[in-house]
Amino acid sequence: MHDDLPDNAVPFLLLASFRGLIDELHRRLAERGFGDVRAIHGMAMQAVGSGCTATELAKRLGVSKQAAAKTAQALGALGLLRSEINPRDRRERRLNPTPRGNLMLAESGRILTELVGTWRETVGDDDVDITIRTLAATDHGRRSMTDVSDWL
Repeated sequence: MHDDLPDNAVPFLLLASFRGLIDELHRRLAERGFGDVRAIHGMAMQAVGSGCTATELAKRLGVSKQAAAKTAQALGALGLLRSEINPRDRRERRLNPTPRGNLMLAESGRILTELVGTWRETVGDDDVDITIRTLAATDHGRRSMTDVSDWL
């Protein structure tokens, strides 16, 4: 164990753990037919969820409407997202995952569960549960869980 780590190591441990999870996630996604999907694409698809407008996507990602539109275009080019006229308000377009986009999201969820499962095998369920509760309870500032404003 690393009992001698100072509190100021936390950001670096979080970053290394996050990068390790995401890198392995994308390695496994590539094995499952999603080699063209990058981390930013996955985060944006998480932000889209079951569907949203470009304005909602911008807010969820913490970016400008122009950056969200550019991201949506990239997701569309990858076959992950489609833009459709909102039947309730024809002035508005809805961004919805395609079947490929939904499959990618489902595969990502399964892979992340597998990866956290390796943590559970390594340190035990109680420690992982405490980590998850701790991270959920900490102050995230004004950022949403899918805010990638510094990445775009």
